[in-house]
Amino acid sequence: MSTSDRTPEAGNYDTSHSIAARRFNRTHGLIPPAVESQDVQISRCLKRLDQKEKGIEKYLYLSNLRNTNVHLFYRLVTKHIKDIAPLIYTPTVGDACLQWSHNYVHPEGLYLSYSDRGHIASILHNWPQNVEITVVSDGSRILGLGDLGINGMGIPVGKLALYIGCAGIRPEATLPLMLDTGTGNKSLREDPLYMGSRMEKISAKEEQEFMDEVMIALNEKWPGIVVQFEDFKNPFPALERYQEKYTCFNDDIQGTGAVVLAGIINAVKRSGIPVKGQRAVFMGAGSAGVGVAKQIVEFFMREGLTEDQARECFWLVDTKGLVTNDRGDKLADHKVYFSRNDNAGKQYRSLAEVVDYVKPTILMGLSTIGGIFSPELLTKMGQWNENPIIFPLSNPSANSECTFEEAVKYTDGKALFASGSPFPPLEHNGKTLSPGQGNNMYVFPGIGLGTILSKATVVTQSMIYASAEALSTALDASETSQGWLYPDIARIRDVSVIVAKGVIRAAEEAGVDRETRIKGMNDEELEHWVRSKMYDPHSETRRVEEEIESFINDLVLNGGVRGSHL
Repeated sequence: MSTSDRTPEAGNYDTSHSIAARRFNRTHGLIPPAVESQDVQISRCLKRLDQKEKGIEKYLYLSNLRNTNVHLFYRLVTKHIKDIAPLIYTPTVGDACLQWSHNYVHPEGLYLSYSDRGHIASILHNWPQNVEITVVSDGSRILGLGDLGINGMGIPVGKLALYIGCAGIRPEATLPLMLDTGTGNKSLREDPLYMGSRMEKISAKEEQEFMDEVMIALNEKWPGIVVQFEDFKNPFPALERYQEKYTCFNDDIQGTGAVVLAGIINAVKRSGIPVKGQRAVFMGAGSAGVGVAKQIVEFFMREGLTEDQARECFWLVDTKGLVTNDRGDKLADHKVYFSRNDNAGKQYRSLAEVVDYVKPTILMGLSTIGGIFSPELLTKMGQWNENPIIFPLSNPSANSECTFEEAVKYTDGKALFASGSPFPPLEHNGKTLSPGQGNNMYVFPGIGLGTILSKATVVTQSMIYASAEALSTALDASETSQGWLYPDIARIRDVSVIVAKGVIRAAEEAGVDRETRIKGMNDEELEHWVRSKMYDPHSETRRVEEEIESFINDLVLNGGVRGSHL
C-alpha cells in the first residue's frame, strides 16, 4: 500500500511521531512541526486540566483528546490513573450524562433505537472496526441519577475507556452501545435538545424482543463478542436470559459482587472471626445488594458452610425494614433468596432495629442513602467487634452511608473499611490510615481481558468468582503490611493481569475456553502471554516507526523503491 492510500486516523495526529511517520500517515503539515517527547505531551495535558475548574470542563477536554489523539489520551490515563479515572468515569461521568445532549459534539458510540427493529444487523455494519467487547446500556438507571435515556451513553464510553486504560484492550476493538428504548423521564422528552426518541419507555415484553434481535445481530456480526450489560433498571432478565447462550456478564451485579467479595475475603481474614461466626447486615436489597450477598455466600460455602448455613449469615434491609417472609408485602423475586423466616413474627422496620437485633460483624451499604450509618450504629459496631467490617458502597460520595472519617472516629480506628466512593487518608493515634475503595475497575477490565483472550464461549460464575479471588491476592507486601484491603489503584494494569489470569484458568477448568495456544502454559508463561497481548499506548510511536521501516524494506526488496523521501 502506498502512502497516498492511507487515510489519517485519530491516533496518527500525534506530535511524538517523527517527520517520516507523519509523511507515511499523511499528517505532515497537519500538526505543528516540533517532534515532542511523550513526557512533554503529557505535561501539556496536565497543565490544560489544571486550568479548568469544573469536573465537566475537564471531562469535555479529555473527551476531545480521546477523539483526536487516542494514544496520547491513553498515555495520560495509564500514567495518571488515580487522577484521571474520576474525570472519565465516576463521579464526573454523572454530570456528563446529565448534560449529554446539551454538550453533544461528535459520535462516540453506536445508538440502536426501538424504531430500528428489524434492521439492527444492517445498522451494525455501519460500525467500521472489528469489535471484541461492547458495553451496552439502555440508560434507564444511570448511577444514582435515574432514567437518563440516551444521555446515559457516557457510561458505555467511560467504562470502555477503563477497559482500554486498565486492561490494555485495544481502542478499536471496543464498542459503546446505547439502546434507545424510550424514557420514563418526562423532562427529557420535553427537552428540545434531547437527542433520543421522545416516547415513553417500552414494555418489558417489547424490550425482551428488541434485546433478542440485538444479541443475535451482535453475535452474527462479531462472533464471540463479549457483551457487558450496564445500568439497566432491572438487570436480571437480560443476564438470566443470555448468560448461558452468549459471552456476557453484568457489572452492576457480578462485577460489584466480585470486587466487594475480594475486600471481604481479606477483611474476614483480618477480623479473626471464621465465616461461621460472621453476621452481615445489608442496608440495600436491590440488584447490586443481592448480587454482592450471593457472591459472599459462595465464599462462605467454599470455606466449609452449607448453602443454607451461608445464607443464614445475611440480613437484608430495604426501605420497609428487614426482608422477611411474613412482612405482609410481595417481595421482588430477587429478594426472596435472602428473606428471613426466623423472626418469630416480629418485624424490624429500621436499620437501627435490625442492627440491635443482629449485632452484626459486617455492615454493608448499597442503599444510596447518605449518612444512614449513624454515629450510634458505628459506635456499637466498634463495641461489639474488635475489627468491625464496614463497607459503605454507595456512589457518589454524597450517597455514601458514612465517610471514612466517621468510621474511624466512632469505632476508634478499628474498622476494616472499604467504600464505593474515594475518601482521603487520615491520621489516627499517630498513624496514617488509608481507606479501601471497592471500585469495580479492579475487576471488570480483567474479566473482559481474560474472557477475550481465552475466547470463552460464556462467562461462568466460576470465572466471576475467580476474578474476586485473584484480586484478593493482588496486594503486594507493602500494601499487606499496611492492612489494606485492595491494592494501590496506580498498579491497576498489573492487577488486571492477575485478574485476567484467574479468569482464564477458571474458563479452562469450566471447559468454555477456545484459545488453544495457552493450553499447557504454566503461570509464568501465561502471564507473559497476557502482557504481550495488551495494548500499550506508550509503545505506539515505536510501533508506527517499525511499521514504516518494515514497509520501506518490503518495497526495497521488491524493487519498488530506489530512494525514498521518507
